[in-house]
Amino acid sequence: MSKYNALWESIRNGGGETVKLTFAEIKEIAGIEIDHSFLTYKKELAQYGYRVGKISLKEKTVIFNKQ
Repeated sequence: MSKYNALWESIRNGGGETVKLTFAEIKEIAGIEIDHSFLTYKKELAQYGYRVGKISLKEKTVIFNKQ
């Protein structure tokens, strides 16, 4: 079980074609802060029908796109 499963489920269940979340929203959903390991874990999202589109460190947001 991944530490980001709650986030992946939330995106799949409530997402549209594109989902944009702030780092704070991700922390609230997943229960953990986004960190460098997110780059490894993001590959799991394909199992939920989405992929990570863009990570903005400046805006502190992540865009998820439906596959």
